[in-house]
Amino acid sequence: QVQLVESGGGLVQPGGSLRLSCKASGSIRSINAMGWYRQAPGKQRELVATITSGGTTNYADSVKGRFTVSRDNTENTVYLQMNSLKPEDTAVYSCNADITLWTSRYVYRYWGQGTQVTVSS
Repeated sequence: QVQLVESGGGLVQPGGSLRLSCKASGSIRSINAMGWYRQAPGKQRELVATITSGGTTNYADSVKGRFTVSRDNTENTVYLQMNSLKPEDTAVYSCNADITLWTSRYVYRYWGQGTQVTVSS
């Protein structure tokens, strides 16, 4: 019923930039918070950034000042602009969204499939 599709990952040199996108599609009535998480090899998944439907943002300390999360509510899309990338930012980045469907009054959290970001020279 709902799909979250990410794009924009890849290989970048230290100090470089990447922009991730995540578009939600399906029988969506509304989307509350959207966010980005990442998981590096051998580590637990961690929060990167979140954004509410009203635009309030929250960031992990490790990315503050370097990453910017934004969203386009008309396109059901969340973005993650990543600047000044470091090797320790290497991970699989996944988006999520808290969605209410037209067929339900409940809010469910949906996840994308993940996109690899590798920061290396």
